[in-house]
Amino acid sequence: MRWEPFRIILIVATLSCLVILVHTHQPQMRKRQLLSLGYLFGLSVILFTPLSFDGTAVYVMPAGGGQVNLTRLYLHGLGFIENIILTVPLGWGIKRHFKRYSLFSLGLTGLLVGASIESLQYLMSQHWLINRSSDINDVIANAAGVLIGGLLAAIVQVIIHHRKTTVADY
Repeated sequence: MRWEPFRIILIVATLSCLVILVHTHQPQMRKRQLLSLGYLFGLSVILFTPLSFDGTAVYVMPAGGGQVNLTRLYLHGLGFIENIILTVPLGWGIKRHFKRYSLFSLGLTGLLVGASIESLQYLMSQHWLINRSSDINDVIANAAGVLIGGLLAAIVQVIIHHRKTTVADY
């Protein structure tokens, strides 16, 4: 029962991969979509299964309902940085897909994404005993990661636009 989320994630990822392979004919677009799918698959496995990654090792967490932390702020350390790094590609993808999204809107989206992830982890821990903790620090780190990813995408977008206009001027 604890591995039901993993089975669901694996089935959805496999079916999505098949759809991409059958319906996407441009190699560059196919590569980009498969890379995005791989990231989302990895993110889902890390967040919603009993597997835990601590930066150096992978281990299976014991069955349990998890913990909730809504008060103790710990905005530094390896776990906080890992959560930021985990969501930077998500922020990049959101900003690349919604080019006119302001950074303020992206920050709010990051908070919504972080709160949604932590709420889902709590609910899944109660139902499937995946033993995931729900933590306010993770919400803040996820929002920061989405914001950093979006900021990086915006910077790259400005640089590319500047190069195109500079080359066109000559």
